[in-house]
Amino acid sequence: MRHLPYTCAMPTPPNTASTPASTSALRRAFPYLLLVMTNLFWAGNWVTARAVRESFHPFALTFWRWFIAVLVMAPFVLPGMLRNWPVIRAVLVRRWPLLTALSFLGVMLFQCFVYLGLQHTTAINGVLLNSTMPISMILVAWAIDRETVSARQVVGVLVSLVGIVEIVTRGELSRWASIEFNVGDAWILAAMPVWAVYSVLLRRRPPELPGMQLVFVVAVMALPLMGAAYAIEAQVLPLATPSWPAVAGVLYVALFASVAAFACWNAAVAMVGPNVAGFSIHLLPAFGAMLAMLFLGERPEWFHLWGVIAILIGVGLATLNARRA
Repeated sequence: MRHLPYTCAMPTPPNTASTPASTSALRRAFPYLLLVMTNLFWAGNWVTARAVRESFHPFALTFWRWFIAVLVMAPFVLPGMLRNWPVIRAVLVRRWPLLTALSFLGVMLFQCFVYLGLQHTTAINGVLLNSTMPISMILVAWAIDRETVSARQVVGVLVSLVGIVEIVTRGELSRWASIEFNVGDAWILAAMPVWAVYSVLLRRRPPELPGMQLVFVVAVMALPLMGAAYAIEAQVLPLATPSWPAVAGVLYVALFASVAAFACWNAAVAMVGPNVAGFSIHLLPAFGAMLAMLFLGERPEWFHLWGVIAILIGVGLATLNARRA
């Protein structure tokens, strides 16, 4: 902040000397507070989706989440886009295949897979399996961009696979042999490479669409397809009259898990960089498990502990080089 010079002599308050140091500490801590809030908001999304599953089916929840989010973002995003409309229009025309892929994968498909999974599995299972996301990103980056995969990363993938098996079989390996595991876990695991592909494609995003403008554009592009899927779902599955707590849950995932979380994430990444911010994702399963126990009465089991330990060891091995960099 720019300070104006004093025009007259003024006495110095006794605590003025400590103010710059405390302000500097707060500024250093601020991006990490944003990352904590981001993961707390995203963890709440998983728990809320599990809680409202009887009132909102997966496509309905996805549609209303982003429809409300678009309405909230519009007053903040549209003025800047309209001032720069010739450039924005050129980007939309030139890069529509990439933007369409981002909207389909990141806004619609990933979240629908997660919500489908949470129809059948616990929120604790879901957020713990979400810990495999860095492994999926490594594999997808290798498949799409041919990024080098080291022997350490291969070992990390295999160790994380042991943790996945432990969680989806509930600690009973006989279930794996007979393929008797929860279908919800399968949907959650299927969502991981979808988000990984979205993340790899995000590297190609047009620089003319920064931050929330990109989120707004891909959300608007996904709305027609989500609306069509919602209409088909309504014909197949009976519509339930949502309770007020369920409506509040939808407002939560729209306002906090969508708008606020992305705003906090974008601001934090701008301050500390994507590599540092990426490691905060491991807060999500911790927050998710605590929220599931607090609001849903879910109870963690020993297989959750051993499974997540193996997953995090595998992720640590696979991302060690990136962490050093």
